Amino acid sequence: MLNISQTELVKRLDLINYKSGQRVLERRHYKYFNRFLTGAAIACVVMLFLPWTQNVTGNGYVTTLTPDQRPQTIQSPIPGRIEQWLVREGDFVAKGDTILRISEIKNEYFDPNLVKRTGQQIDAKTMSVSSYSEKVKALENQIGALAQERQLKLEQGRNKLMQARLKVTTDSIDYIAAQTNLKIAETQLLRAQTLNNEGLKPMTEVEEKRLKTQETQAKLISQENKLLTSRNEIINAQIDLNRIQQEYAEKIAKARSDQFTAQSSQFDAEAQVSKLETDRTNYQMRNDLYFITAPQNGYINKAIFGGLGETFKEGEPLVNVMPADYDLAVETFVEPLDLPLIHLGEEVRVQFDGWPAIVFSGWPNVSYGTYGAKVVAVETFISDNGKYRVLLAPDENDHPWPTALRAGSGAYTIALLEDVPIWYELWRRLNGFPPNYYQPKTTKDADKKKK
Repeated sequence: MLNISQTELVKRLDLINYKSGQRVLERRHYKYFNRFLTGAAIACVVMLFLPWTQNVTGNGYVTTLTPDQRPQTIQSPIPGRIEQWLVREGDFVAKGDTILRISEIKNEYFDPNLVKRTGQQIDAKTMSVSSYSEKVKALENQIGALAQERQLKLEQGRNKLMQARLKVTTDSIDYIAAQTNLKIAETQLLRAQTLNNEGLKPMTEVEEKRLKTQETQAKLISQENKLLTSRNEIINAQIDLNRIQQEYAEKIAKARSDQFTAQSSQFDAEAQVSKLETDRTNYQMRNDLYFITAPQNGYINKAIFGGLGETFKEGEPLVNVMPADYDLAVETFVEPLDLPLIHLGEEVRVQFDGWPAIVFSGWPNVSYGTYGAKVVAVETFISDNGKYRVLLAPDENDHPWPTALRAGSGAYTIALLEDVPIWYELWRRLNGFPPNYYQPKTTKDADKKKK
């Protein structure tokens, strides 16, 4: 061993003659290794033809299925000051339970009897409306009385006009009779003068005829004067009719003007009453807003404003509430390249943070610790993180999700696509190709029906 002797021990000692030497020197260990390599190669080749489920993975978190079941903050629609907290963080509140009480900070609402005083103003304005209404009715009656009086006055004037016309007719007849008498008197005077000239009539008779003629002329002039007076009475009667018409038209117009003024004041008072009623309703509703109540059954998570006497503006969050009844869902995000592969009703496997799982992404049936889900909504606009949001609901045909699961915990999702051989999946990944684009069976059936 130390090269002290020049004699080689191997040449003088044959270990093959010994049983142990035969086991060591004649054993061919590489045969088993070759067999192992051959079997492994055959197994790898066989595995290349095994089915592999293509998938799209994503990261998200647990949320609720509908927006009204998600954690919410309660705001006050009016500014105020915190006066009293009636709950503690972690307490359960039923719908309508009072969470805190606030007070007013605007000086126009400081009056505690504001609603009562507004009601008194409404009563006063309502009485004013009634007064204007009665005034309108009185003016309406006055207009009716004036119209009736005008009708009577007009009838009276028409009768007077008719009388004047009849008098003109009578005076006209008398005037014609006077003209006839004058002609007769003149004829008689002329005859008497002729007979007097012939000596057949005395001068006294001629004088009598001349006197009679003059009297007849005087009567004619008097009768003509009466006729003109009668005609003037017709004109006066017509003037009276026009005066009556104009006088009562002015009176009725003035009454209607007063009526419209009263109606305008009535409508204005009614508008003020309506506005005051609106104000009173607003004041009543504002008084109800002094008590912040729970919108639904839930738990008080966090009081954003603490202590007493703190003031806040309208719309500022006061307290955070988690609804007690909710349906869990998963909100996950996928790359824009994978978005065309996601369809409604698609099956998805979900792994929740805190729940142990053994995941084989290509063999979902072999995986352990994952839960079934289905796609219920796909967002059509990209999110702030550069991905598209997908909402998943529990799969009713799979085992239920953990009861201890809470909204906000993390989740890892695997959307299941088509089944392909493993060699194809390796080739796709080595070349950087996307998964196979396809349409679900339901979509294909719908397209066939449309065609």
